[in-house]
Amino acid sequence: MKALLAMALLVAAGAVGLSSAARAATTCDVAYTVNQWDTGFTADVKVTNTGPAVTSWTVSWTFAGNQQITSAWNATVTQTGTAVTAASLAWNGALATGASASFGFQGTYSGTNAVPAAFTCGPVVVDPAPSTSPTFDTDCLGTALCDGFESGLGNWAVTTPDCSGAGTAAIDGTEAHTGSASLRIAGAAGYCNHVFVRSTGILGATTNVWYVRYWVKHTTALPAAHVTAVAMTDANDSGKDLRFGGQNGALQFNRASDDATLPEQSPAGVALSAPLPVDTWTCVEFKIDGTDGTMETWLNGTSVPGLLEDGVATHDIDSQWLNRTWRPALTDLKLGWESYGDGADTLWYDDVAVGSTRNGC
Repeated sequence: MKALLAMALLVAAGAVGLSSAARAATTCDVAYTVNQWDTGFTADVKVTNTGPAVTSWTVSWTFAGNQQITSAWNATVTQTGTAVTAASLAWNGALATGASASFGFQGTYSGTNAVPAAFTCGPVVVDPAPSTSPTFDTDCLGTALCDGFESGLGNWAVTTPDCSGAGTAAIDGTEAHTGSASLRIAGAAGYCNHVFVRSTGILGATTNVWYVRYWVKHTTALPAAHVTAVAMTDANDSGKDLRFGGQNGALQFNRASDDATLPEQSPAGVALSAPLPVDTWTCVEFKIDGTDGTMETWLNGTSVPGLLEDGVATHDIDSQWLNRTWRPALTDLKLGWESYGDGADTLWYDDVAVGSTRNGC
């Protein structure tokens, strides 16, 4: 069974959002086509811009029944109760007058799967692309570059490598470690529900030893499955990521190129790491030394034994990590959430700092 609805709506100017984004009225046509079966359905949504050119867009609607979206493609789709909003991705947000973009989703229902009665189109209110002249703070911790997200995401780009799904990244004005804003990551389970914000500028002039510090608050204990919260591209490792997250309920580093972990994931190794406390702001620091490959991690100012790679192989800690010579050359910093199985979480990041000496909490 298929149903088709196409309608044009005018979105009023002045939508609520981050102050650094431009705002404009948007006129569009929305064609909604649904294929359904007894308890499920897929929908294809085509958005045609009938107004001035835009660089991004949203489509919002309200379900009349108990429909629940389970996955989506070609847009970031979020649902709260019966209210749904779909937002364009980096590659399909720009629409000239008369141009179209399509996205889709799959969902469940019971009873009647009515077509939404109305759609609202509008520009996405987000920060612009990262500036080529970063405006990071330079006086927060000596020579470190810092960002507390008080000016939004202007120094960062939202990225969903390979595929995208339910993960979202946004500035949150209701939660902060200091100041009045933080970065909120809503991370869902499953690889394609990942989302990060990425910056190259925050590395500044640091070239071979990186001290990274950030404050993080999250809602759900680290799962048994492997997850990543911070990733850094390593130019000396075929562009693969050095990843920092967790597994078996404790923090760990993971090298994407060979899947080595620090600490080793033996019971003894995991016990030498530490969980990430929930529902409280936690200071996380780590050092990556590209000259000798050593690493150290501090949690609220205390060094974590299982996250220390000192160049001398120690059973249960870094003997697997040291199975080959590794001299990283980091080119970016990514904050977010990526799950390779079970594991959803909501995280807030604030007061990020990167420098050539330890930042401290």
